[in-house]
Amino acid sequence: MDIVLSKTQRKTPTVVHPQYQISRIRQFYMRKVKFAQQTFHDKLSEILEDFPILDDIHPFYADLMNVLYDRDHYKLALGQLNTCRHLIDTIAKDYLKLLKYGDSLYRCKQLKRAALGRMCTLVKKQSASLAYLDQVRQHLARLPSIDPNTRTLILCGYPNVGKSSFLNRITRANVDVQPYPFTTKSLYVGHTDYEFLRWQVIDTPGILDHPLESRNTIEMQSITALAHLRAAVLFLMDISEQCGYSIQQQVALFKSIQPLFANKPVLLVCNKIDVVRFENLKEEDKELINSLCRDGVELVPMSTATEEGVSAVKELACKRLLEHRVEAKLKGKKTNDILNRLHLATPAPRDNKERPPVIPESVIKARENGTSDMDTDDKTKEEEDEEANKPFWLRGFGSTAWKKKYLLEDPDWRFHNIPEIIDGHNIADFIDPEIEEKLDALERDEEAREAAAEDEMEDEDDVELTEEQMETVKAIRERKKLIVQAHRENKGKNGMNIPRKLNPERDLSTFESHLAEMGIDPSAASERIRSRSQSRAGRKRSRSESMAIDGEDEQVTKARKRSVSKTPAQEGLKDEKQKQKVEQISKKSQKVRNKLAKKGEGDRVILNLRPKHLLSGKRKSGKTQRR
Repeated sequence: MDIVLSKTQRKTPTVVHPQYQISRIRQFYMRKVKFAQQTFHDKLSEILEDFPILDDIHPFYADLMNVLYDRDHYKLALGQLNTCRHLIDTIAKDYLKLLKYGDSLYRCKQLKRAALGRMCTLVKKQSASLAYLDQVRQHLARLPSIDPNTRTLILCGYPNVGKSSFLNRITRANVDVQPYPFTTKSLYVGHTDYEFLRWQVIDTPGILDHPLESRNTIEMQSITALAHLRAAVLFLMDISEQCGYSIQQQVALFKSIQPLFANKPVLLVCNKIDVVRFENLKEEDKELINSLCRDGVELVPMSTATEEGVSAVKELACKRLLEHRVEAKLKGKKTNDILNRLHLATPAPRDNKERPPVIPESVIKARENGTSDMDTDDKTKEEEDEEANKPFWLRGFGSTAWKKKYLLEDPDWRFHNIPEIIDGHNIADFIDPEIEEKLDALERDEEAREAAAEDEMEDEDDVELTEEQMETVKAIRERKKLIVQAHRENKGKNGMNIPRKLNPERDLSTFESHLAEMGIDPSAASERIRSRSQSRAGRKRSRSESMAIDGEDEQVTKARKRSVSKTPAQEGLKDEKQKQKVEQISKKSQKVRNKLAKKGEGDRVILNLRPKHLLSGKRKSGKTQRR
């Protein structure tokens, strides 16, 4: 109610002005009634749609909800909400008709109040149903997620016989285990793996041997799981009788719930053999237990305390369930559809000649002796030790018995170790019979290139040079090689090009020292550079000084400087008139900015986000248009 009324006030108009006509006042209040009705309708529809419909879900969940929450009570609560939704729609419809003919603001307002009041009264009456459904919602959220169609093992039996301990052993479910009955009060689910498949294991609360009508909610959860889930049933018995129930009582319970085991693989698990062994039981108890082992029921001993037989029970139960599921699928109607899609290709005989299968004599002898083909050769003591030390998945491979069968060019090669990987590389990458010849050829080629380069240097330009000049030429070439190498190293790097005049390495002193290192007199080059720079400076000064003419006063000189300005054509404009127009447009565009005290076009600062005159003080009676 609070949510709907608050939302109606927030999402609809709130002020009726004096100048409003009666038609607009009617629409004002009709809108409020419609909005409230639609919000109530949406809220109730969401509840009715989100709760599960018992007839549309799996029978296991339907019966479980009947056990936990009572099917009639659940349906009655949802039915009352459905009726409430229908009545709210009817109320809104009736009052909208009355509002349509309201003749004054007061009458329209009273009709709106009456409509919302009747809707809220209806919703108030549903408080008990809503509270019950909220409890159901919370409890449903806490229920474990059980898949009724997957591979499932169900643990059942008297209280305190070791069901939860077995679940903790084979899964990672951490179920509470205590030495008193009915520790487990609801269904618990764990998951385990067998043959690369995921299996669901359900721990059920303990069951007592009395009629179905006398069983409480806790016991009925176990009965529901046994009745509806296609699973392997593990009936646990405490043969030590430490659970507080005798073997006779446990056998009687098995017989009373045996109709629920129909068409399911069943294992009779005798737990707590660490206290009393099955062989040490009395003959009467043994006969009672053995009398249950018929119609496919298999007896398996186990101890959850010492974990003796736990894995055997799990594997046997999973195996039996897999076989049962395969048989059920073969008996189903879908088998023929699958077989129709399979085609077995049988080759057509090409002639009338018979070709019976031929089995080698060695294989026949091996089968007669009960050994494999590789075991027919006599093994030495060392070979047997070698096989025994290998992991079980490698036995028979690479053994001496296999190596004796190798067909190689040299029989002595059969027992050599063959490396495959060296230093993380395939050994085949290093095998090259001509590797030495190729290496010699490369070395000879390199020597020939070096000799040719030296001959070119000596024969270049056919000019006779002195020893000093030869050394200079050699130094220049070495320097050139270093420059090329440095350029290649720096090539592709993200570097900024520095102008020559700003580069500290490019000043005159560096240039002079560079020429001196190469054996060249730098005096002539430095004089030429200095003279050029002086002439440039002289030209700049003469140009600036030429603005002032002898005999002119200072005012005339300033006026001359002002007159030297760009023409409209130089600024990209046609004439002076167009230039004035552009300036007017520019000033006009700056007016709004100047009024708002903006620094420029890019100024986006809002100086006062919350002005005090709009946000301080009380709201008094009268107009509120300024707020």
